[in-house]
Amino acid sequence: MDDIAAPAADAAPDATESDPMALLRRLARGFVPDLTDRAARRATTARVSAPARLHFGFLDLNFSLGRRFVGLGMAVDSPATVLSLARAPDGTLSAEGPESLRARDHLARLVAEHGARSGFRLTIERAIPPHAGLGSGTQLALAVAAAYAALEAPAAEATHLARELGRAERSAIGFAAFRAGGVVLDGGRGPATEVPPIISRLPFPDDWRVLLIFDGARVGVHGEEERAAFATLPPFPEEASAALCRLVLVRALPALAEEDFPAFAAVIGELQARVGDHFAPAQGGGRFASADVAEVLAWLGREGHAGLGQTSWGPTGFCLVPDAAAAERLAETARGRYAHRPQLSFAVVRGRNTGARITVR
Repeated sequence: MDDIAAPAADAAPDATESDPMALLRRLARGFVPDLTDRAARRATTARVSAPARLHFGFLDLNFSLGRRFVGLGMAVDSPATVLSLARAPDGTLSAEGPESLRARDHLARLVAEHGARSGFRLTIERAIPPHAGLGSGTQLALAVAAAYAALEAPAAEATHLARELGRAERSAIGFAAFRAGGVVLDGGRGPATEVPPIISRLPFPDDWRVLLIFDGARVGVHGEEERAAFATLPPFPEEASAALCRLVLVRALPALAEEDFPAFAAVIGELQARVGDHFAPAQGGGRFASADVAEVLAWLGREGHAGLGQTSWGPTGFCLVPDAAAAERLAETARGRYAHRPQLSFAVVRGRNTGARITVR
């Protein structure tokens, strides 16, 4: 069987990193490999590697302009969800590995909706930790959908598959991370929105790093609890929404484009503080979901770090760091300082400026 390498999710002949409008047009298209139907019919296995994402926060929770959940976030190179989907001649659907029950449910829904020419064996090699604020559910669903589409429906539309599996209900950050990576601003949901539009995508500088702070003893708000939280939170002040939008548009995105680390980190820290305080009633009364992660972030703040926060509902925290050496030193110091807290762990990761990798054989 010939190898058929799908193009990287951020590769297209009409788009380059220096052509932002072409890049945004590409983000509006599907994420499945550009394979001929004949090639897809020869394929027996599809392998997908999907990146985790950080959600920095919502810019406008006031909703007075008719759009909801405008948000900012980015893709990171680790952790990742990696899976393979192979044809099974016996006609059965099976799944193994971490998060295999959820993954099999996604696959079964797609097969029930669109059919299949064979059974499938789904193997989850690695999975992003669930309910940790890293977009695990979206990346798992999209990885399954992309693998299925690569084998069964090469012309499938990403937006349709995502909505079938219940993704992009509020934010499209994870969706955009899967497609092309980078630092992404989505336009929120309007009255007719299916998946929130991507209105800016910039690369995360190669030299910068992110220190992730994991709390293995907690999970973030999710599912029905998350829906209830959004329904019961108090109104977000209009002037605060306006200030956050201005900070991101006028300071954060230009700073990112010019690789001005202090300016970008300062805005992310301020965004996190304002949004975290708003969500405090839904996560135990604090700005951050985990008291242990909050303690680490407070220490990092005293050490002079500005780009601090919690991704989505947490409990995972993060600290932006301007270079790899400083990030590794900071991680080692944190591991020593919090060695008596075995539930805490630390990892230095890079931003990921490419989307999911899809290969078919």
